[in-house]
Amino acid sequence: MKLATYLDDTGRDRVGVVQNDRIHSLPSELTMRGLIDAGLGHTRSLGNDALGSPGVPLDSVHLLPPLEPASVRDFVTFQEHVEGVRRSIDGIVGVADAWFDAPTFYFTNPHAILGTGAQVRFPASSVDRDFELEVAVVVGRGGTSLDVSTARDHVFGYTIMNDWSARDLQRREMQVSLGPAKGKDFATTLGPWIVTADELDPYRDSDGFLDLWCSAEVNGAQVGRDLLSNMGWTFETMIAYASRDSRVVPGDVLGSGTTGNGGCLAELWGRNGRQDPPALRDGDVVTLTVEGIGTLTNRVGTAGPAPVLPPVRRRSAEHARSVAS
Repeated sequence: MKLATYLDDTGRDRVGVVQNDRIHSLPSELTMRGLIDAGLGHTRSLGNDALGSPGVPLDSVHLLPPLEPASVRDFVTFQEHVEGVRRSIDGIVGVADAWFDAPTFYFTNPHAILGTGAQVRFPASSVDRDFELEVAVVVGRGGTSLDVSTARDHVFGYTIMNDWSARDLQRREMQVSLGPAKGKDFATTLGPWIVTADELDPYRDSDGFLDLWCSAEVNGAQVGRDLLSNMGWTFETMIAYASRDSRVVPGDVLGSGTTGNGGCLAELWGRNGRQDPPALRDGDVVTLTVEGIGTLTNRVGTAGPAPVLPPVRRRSAEHARSVAS
């Protein structure tokens, strides 16, 4: 079942079921987070009831981000991506040994979520602008220190994720051995809808990976294509690790990390030794397509200039000694 959030003809946010290029409304008081809290069984029942209505053409409504996430964790589970981007960002060849220990992630901004069709406004100071082709799992049940087998029951569904990246800002800030932060937190696109877990079960291989083709296009030209099953860890392992000594809750979004073989431009820059293909520019259209889920499209733009920060207040050795005394 495909579940979308959209604006109806009165300008209200609604959730609905997408089928055969039509969208069928669910009761007006429902939100996507409410559906997730209610669980897959109840959601499927409501969705089947909604499919009994005629619905409206999908192209007649404005799709919004499918949900307001409780949090967004973004993982790095594709070795080929790590190799290429590490060379592009840090100039280092290979993969850090620590990458093989666990599915590492960082937290990004749940308040800067965009939907398909939205303009993505990069920081005005950024030139090295990039996309990242990912699939995200949406957590349906909360838990702490879950094991991998249990984590499968905590999957609500999946959506496409574009982790937009200002590579020049990222390259600078990660010299402090933190981040990425401002190189990432200006925009993340999710959509076009959430596909419930049961709908993608036929694509699951014997090791629990989803065998889905993923592709990325810029202005209609394909720049990347990879199988989602080339991930180093399953989504269930990602959920289990995120919950370790911590907590996941319904509505959490966990990104797979960027696919390999051109899942982002920086990987190709690292492999080619130059910015080929070129960085994104205003007006470029980025289209991500994932088998079994759908297509996510956005146009690149630029935000207004940011206010200037005051310079750092430096502390002298003499001042440090006076404080200690």
